[in-house]
Amino acid sequence: MTVIFKNSQSISQGAKGSVAALGNFDGVHRGHGYLIQSLREQYPNRPLSVVTFEPHPRQLFFKEAAPFRLTNADERNAVLKALGVNFIFQIDFTQKFASLSAYDFVHQILHDQLGVMHIACGNCFAFGKGRSGTIEYLASETQSLGIGLTVLEPLQDGDEVISSSRIRHLLREGHPRKAAELLGRVWSVRAIVQHGDKRGRTIGFPTANLFLGEHVEPMCGVYAVKIALPNGEMRDGVANVGYRPTFGQQNECRLEVHLFDFNQDIYGQELQVWLHHFIRSEKRFSGLDELKDQIAKDALDARDFFSNLEIIR
Repeated sequence: MTVIFKNSQSISQGAKGSVAALGNFDGVHRGHGYLIQSLREQYPNRPLSVVTFEPHPRQLFFKEAAPFRLTNADERNAVLKALGVNFIFQIDFTQKFASLSAYDFVHQILHDQLGVMHIACGNCFAFGKGRSGTIEYLASETQSLGIGLTVLEPLQDGDEVISSSRIRHLLREGHPRKAAELLGRVWSVRAIVQHGDKRGRTIGFPTANLFLGEHVEPMCGVYAVKIALPNGEMRDGVANVGYRPTFGQQNECRLEVHLFDFNQDIYGQELQVWLHHFIRSEKRFSGLDELKDQIAKDALDARDFFSNLEIIR
C-alpha cells in the first residue's frame, strides 16, 4: 500500500525513518526506477519513500513555456505505487517554498518534517533558493544530522543518459516506441472525454476527444493506441494528435481517439490512452471524403500493427 502525504498533512510516525529518493520524477522512467531500486537493495527492511514536488518547478519559473510534463501528479504517483514505494511526500512547490534556503530544506524538511534516515538522488540534484544547494553541501549537512546519502550516476541507454528531457524530445519527434524503451513502459495520457464537434460520427469514425492539458505535445499525427476504460476494459484504437487543419485554425492540441468495435457514451469519463506506434504525420485534407478514406486506412494500419505485435510476442 502506498500512502501519499501532501504539504498540508502532518507526517505520521509510521512514515518517519524511511529511506527516500529525491527528485521531480517526471515520467518515472528507467533512470528513476534504478534510483528507487538501488535504495531498496541497500535497505530492504526500511520503508521506501519518494520526496517530490507539485507542480513541477519549471511550471512555476517558466509559466509561459509550452506544456512539457510526461506525467501529471496522479499518473506519476500511480507509477511510483507500482514500483512498490511505501510513502510519497508530495511538497507544494510555491514561491514561498522556492525561496527556502538549502539549509532549511535539509534541516526543516528532510530532517524535522519528514524524518528520513537515508536519502538518494542523482548527481545533478540541486535544491534550495536559486538551486544553491549542491551535492557537496547536501553531503555535509546530512552527515551532520546523521542522515545517510547515496548519490548515483545517471542510468544510460547506449552512450546517452536516460532523462525526462530526452524522452520528451523523442515524443515530439514522433518516436513513441523508443520513448517507451527509456520509460520502461508505453507512454500514456489520462484525461476526461470532452464534447467535440461530433464530425467523426458523421463519417463513421466517432472519436473521444481529450485535451493534453499540461502534458507534453507529441508529434502531431496519427497513432496506434490502446485505451483503458474506467471499468478496466482494454480496447485497441487509432488516434490523432493535433490541431485538425482540415477544419481551420485550432488553438489547442487535441487527442482524438477512435475505439475499435465500440459504441458507448463515455462523455465525462476518464480514459487512459497509450501511444504505441506513430503511423503518419498530420495533414490537411481537401474535404470529408478524402479524410474518411485516410482514416479508414489509418485504422487498418493500426489494426495490423496490433495483430503483428501479438504475433511477435
